Amino acid sequence: MQVEIWSDVVCPWCYLGKRRFEQALAGFSHRDDVDVTYRSFELDPASPVGATVPTVQLLAGKYGMTAEQAETAQRQMEQRAAADGLTFRMENLRSGNTRDAHRLVHLAKVNGRQAELVEALHRAYFTEQESIFDHASLARIAVGAGLDPADVDKVLTTDQFSDEVTADETTANSLGATGVPFFVIDRRYGISGAQPADTIARALEHAWDDEDD
Repeated sequence: MQVEIWSDVVCPWCYLGKRRFEQALAGFSHRDDVDVTYRSFELDPASPVGATVPTVQLLAGKYGMTAEQAETAQRQMEQRAAADGLTFRMENLRSGNTRDAHRLVHLAKVNGRQAELVEALHRAYFTEQESIFDHASLARIAVGAGLDPADVDKVLTTDQFSDEVTADETTANSLGATGVPFFVIDRRYGISGAQPADTIARALEHAWDDEDD
């Protein structure tokens, strides 16, 4: 079974959805037969490279909130994450262009370290409040996730895997994805959003049973 997960590393719902998917997969009796691939989806592809802005400001502008309402929404997100065993520290969080991070995720796929890097990027951003927008920080995180320093440097100093990021986003659009996380099972079933683990588990069971019919 093939499961593709479209997400962005600065999306809190994506980290929450990742953890819920992992919980569902852990209880799935055919989990060893599931191949998981993380796909790129930039929430703000027009964000200028090398610049960051407060996430509160982005939320307020995107959803027509006041700064206070955006801060409240972030506190609520921290509480949701805690209920699933995650620690989010969203105060003073900043966002920026994530294309370089996505390109490294593609490098990680080639090297069989994709899940490790996606986890490391999420944790660095949401839990440790580290930058994932400058090359030095990205290189440190990627190498810590098991990638070769020379390979990481090559990606960050060229446009390697940029076409793959674009291809992922084109596919997401063709599948009707308008937001993330977006889970696709065998290109036949879709799960939109960070659904509860039991909902994801039922979808996995249904897809597996359907394969056998």
